Amino acid sequence: MTTDPATLLRVLVAQRQWRYRDFATVFGRAAERLGFRGLTVSEAQFRRWTSGRVKTLPGPEACRVLEDLFGLEAAALFGPPPEFPAAATEAPTPFDIESEIAMTARDAADEAGSAAAQSVSDTTIDQLRDDLAALARAYSATSPFEAFRRARQLRAGAEHHRGLTQVPAQQQELLILCGQSCSLLSTAAFDLGVLDESARLARAAVLYGETARFDPLRAYATGSLAVCAYFADRPGDAVRHVRTALAFGGLGDTARRRLLSIEARAHGHLGDRKRAVGALAASLQQDTGARDLLHDDVGGEFGFPEERLVMSNGTTALLVGDTEGAEKSARRALEIVVARPAARAVTVQGKAAADLASARVLRGDLDGAAESLETVWEIPGEWRSAGLLQRVVGLRVALTAPAFRGARLATELGERIEDFRSRSAPRTLGTDRGLLALES
Repeated sequence: MTTDPATLLRVLVAQRQWRYRDFATVFGRAAERLGFRGLTVSEAQFRRWTSGRVKTLPGPEACRVLEDLFGLEAAALFGPPPEFPAAATEAPTPFDIESEIAMTARDAADEAGSAAAQSVSDTTIDQLRDDLAALARAYSATSPFEAFRRARQLRAGAEHHRGLTQVPAQQQELLILCGQSCSLLSTAAFDLGVLDESARLARAAVLYGETARFDPLRAYATGSLAVCAYFADRPGDAVRHVRTALAFGGLGDTARRRLLSIEARAHGHLGDRKRAVGALAASLQQDTGARDLLHDDVGGEFGFPEERLVMSNGTTALLVGDTEGAEKSARRALEIVVARPAARAVTVQGKAAADLASARVLRGDLDGAAESLETVWEIPGEWRSAGLLQRVVGLRVALTAPAFRGARLATELGERIEDFRSRSAPRTLGTDRGLLALES
């Protein structure tokens, strides 16, 4: 049993053994001859016209061209073909069978070619993946300005190629790469002091991760939202974001250490010493050996190496008044950074030195604080990120305590802090006004 062609137009096209490009050529010539300059037919239109999916006739000009080509009214062309004699229906001629097979084969080949054209080279995606990983791993040695510029280019490239492919695996991979680039953009924006837009970019990364069904990305970006929240004086929201992120599946120890360290600082900003200490302890106990594809395999800015963990936990110790613990953690962070000069984490070194200075000020050691701050003063202006500025501003407040009233060194350090701030990237951009100097 055979299925009759859907339209008379299909029968006539099959008899002439026209492929799309053949049909488009003769259609264009006829249109030119009739004075319809520029009138063409797309491949999608050709497929609809010959499949019977057209419910209304094409425009008058297209109908005129078709009538000229086939010598029949357009209504007849888009209607069913005349019924074949019974004998022909029961035993189609070899020509009819061969024609139908040839038309089907050409359709399949053309459509396979169209599908192939709706993908991008795996090599292109590999290069994007490698470039993003390289930026993530070099982030600690890259100025926020430069990191933002490069991440923006990579996001644009990933989005461009995502629009060129219909291959599900490629779509998912490119969604993940878009999300990674948004996460790096969010971090760079935060370092430059643009907190609201940093949060917006982090939410975009969360959505990319959700669409791609990639929970490590969702967890990382949600952790970034938590950081933005407590810097915007919303530590309660920060805790909520961390709790959400910790509930995602497929996270390794590194991801959980980062999130618990963020939670500890949020509790510290809330003044909840018990929960802060509990989260600190939990962050140090994540040693199951579990890994994930983002925090561990890509790593870099997506990772959370020992120096960042120790430095962050030292900041929390300051927030809860544990000056001894803060000084110990800051010293340890500095030791780790200095031991790896080839991969020097400039901002981590500056933040740890600022925390060490704060701990010494809190116990009345101005000379020790001044010594620690020598490391901070050396940080170039483009590296003076929001996190570092928040620390030195807090230190500036501590230097105004009654115990230091009239102390010449306290005054000098305060003046140097003001000069340090004036030469920072956020001050250059005018974004340091949005930074909250949280009390330590």
